[in-house]
Amino acid sequence: MTKLTLTFSDAVAQALKAGDPVVALESTIITHGMPFPANLETAQAVEDVVRENGAVPATIAVIDGTIHVGLDAAQLEMLARSKDVVKASGRDLAAVMVTGGSAGTTVSATMRIAALAGIDIFATGGVGGVHRGADQTFDISADLTELGQTGTTVVCAGVKSILDIPKTLEYIETQRVPVVAYRSEDFPAFFTRSSGLKADHTLSSPEEIAQMMITHAQLGSGTGILIANPIPEADALSPDFIDGTIADAVKEAEARGIARKDVTPFLLGRINELSEGKSLTANIALVKNNAALAAKMAVAHARLKRGT
Repeated sequence: MTKLTLTFSDAVAQALKAGDPVVALESTIITHGMPFPANLETAQAVEDVVRENGAVPATIAVIDGTIHVGLDAAQLEMLARSKDVVKASGRDLAAVMVTGGSAGTTVSATMRIAALAGIDIFATGGVGGVHRGADQTFDISADLTELGQTGTTVVCAGVKSILDIPKTLEYIETQRVPVVAYRSEDFPAFFTRSSGLKADHTLSSPEEIAQMMITHAQLGSGTGILIANPIPEADALSPDFIDGTIADAVKEAEARGIARKDVTPFLLGRINELSEGKSLTANIALVKNNAALAAKMAVAHARLKRGT
């Protein structure tokens, strides 16, 4: 039996060995989340934000059947330009690897790989959740079950507003996953700062979150933590505007029979078209904002683990 091998970039390998702060980053935002060249520019900018805030970025992907933790410039560009890279959740990883394929990793896959790599914090845009109409389709993202069984702390701007947010929060509660809103009493809705629902907990500093991570692990909870970081006010979209745009895109997806893993990429792309690029601008801003908070958390967490 062969042993699972992860390929680390030099920077990530050195940081992990030294106990320095590292932030995991997903790659579906590159392969399926944005058009070229915005996807490449965003990936580069998000890595820069992590570095500027004191941590090492570890963008995760599968390339030619091998899991990579930390990508170089050429690999980032390859993923951004490629038309045949698949979208892989945690369930897809083994099949993609055995067939020598390449994949952008979703939240669930990135969480899984980050845990295997020894990376505690992961920054993304928004996590998946319970889709609208799930009472008929049973369409519930694997991100939620992964949060319930993998001890990675995920920083996001809430769940994507294309989803059924109340049902998503109920499902997360069933999975025993703590939900913390950063400096807010409201749970954010990706493009907007509030979903109209209250968060279970509020913490006000990266240091508080890092201490919670330590305590949560000591309790042996075995789950991840969801940190909901509202989009910056200057970049947020009007709730009425984005809700109407999303409703139109959802109706179109239903009419065209688009389902399962194709739904989210289609909706995000169509919402960007209908909003004349406003949603893409907001998406980029919130991802960078999440990366900055995740890096600060990683710095605080590394200090606590060192006892300094």
